[in-house]
Amino acid sequence: MSSPDPTSAGGPGRVLAVCTVHADLAVPGRVGKSAIDKRPRPDRVAVRALGLDRDHVCDTAHHGGANQAVYAYADHDARRWGEELGRELPWGWFGENLRIEGIAVSDAVLGAHWAIGDTLLEVSAPRVPCATFGHWSRERQWVKRFARRGDTGAYFRVLTEGTIGAGDTVEIVHTPAHGITVRDLFHGTDMDRLAVLLAEEPTLSDDVRMQIDRHARRHANAAQRSGELAAEAS
Repeated sequence: MSSPDPTSAGGPGRVLAVCTVHADLAVPGRVGKSAIDKRPRPDRVAVRALGLDRDHVCDTAHHGGANQAVYAYADHDARRWGEELGRELPWGWFGENLRIEGIAVSDAVLGAHWAIGDTLLEVSAPRVPCATFGHWSRERQWVKRFARRGDTGAYFRVLTEGTIGAGDTVEIVHTPAHGITVRDLFHGTDMDRLAVLLAEEPTLSDDVRMQIDRHARRHANAAQRSGELAAEAS
């Protein structure tokens, strides 16, 4: 059984590890390789607008870019998965650049600013699990299980470049008033709240706007189907 979650969405937290690509992984599909195999770095790592020094993205059509420059995952969530799967999930296993303790990363507010080392990062999106992640995990129905729980971790854009190292404090220095989290966006169950996000968060990426549009279409299709079933039953 998992221990109670000691983390807070408000911090402060601490960086346990800074991870970059160890070696490209061969994967099925068109791209043929992935940079998901990340390992901790012993030194401080430069953080640039498009990501960490000595890190890279293979599938540039679906990953990377300024709005997915840095990916963070909560250590408590990783340890809970490890207990459930009966295996150790070391720093970097989730493909994360930052393994963080003390903050519930998946409950970070979109648009919040995190000061880490001498960098300033902005919470930009949830991680959407893909088939490559499933291949890497070697777990049955991993993508479905990961998505169902919603402990996605968070992507960040880089507002101020600098360096980050293990042991750095993570301080949340600005939180938007809308309060809508990475998890809220990923699950997309409350379209009224997502409408607020569209109206009040000017820095939303096109990808996030497309996620919200997909949620809206899903809700509209479900409502239409519900109405059809009701009409058939009457």
